[in-house]
Amino acid sequence: MGVILNLIWLIVAGIELAIAYVLAGVLLTITIVGIPFGLQAFKLAGFALWPFGRAVVRSKTPGAIAAVGNILWVVLAGWWLALAHIVTGVVLCLTIIGIPMGIANFKMTSLAFAPFGREVVARGANGLPDDAVTVR
Repeated sequence: MGVILNLIWLIVAGIELAIAYVLAGVLLTITIVGIPFGLQAFKLAGFALWPFGRAVVRSKTPGAIAAVGNILWVVLAGWWLALAHIVTGVVLCLTIIGIPMGIANFKMTSLAFAPFGREVVARGANGLPDDAVTVR
C-alpha cells in the first residue's frame, strides 16, 4: 500500500516539492555560509520524494549547534515552510483520496519547521526502529 501511495504522491506533489527543495539547497550551498542549511533542504527533498513508510525522529544528541541552526532556520524560512505544509495538508484532506497525502504533508511540517537535530528513518515491520524518538 505504501508504494502505491508514494507513487500517487510523486505525481500529485512529490516531484515538484522535491525539486523546489533541491533548488533551494543548491542556492544555499553556493553561498558557503549556507551549506548547513542547504544540507537540511536536501534532507527535506529526500523526504518529499518518498514520505510513506518513513518517519521523522529526533537525533540522539542534537547539541547546541542544532538549536542555533533551528533558531536561524525558523526565523528565515521554517515558519512559512511549515505553514505552507499545513495549508496544503488541509486542502488535500478536503477530498477522501487526498487524506493520505494531507497526512504526509502534516508529517513534513515538523521537519520543515526545525530540521536540525532530526532524521528521516524508514519504518520497520513493527513501526519505528527500537531507538527512535518520534516527533509529534
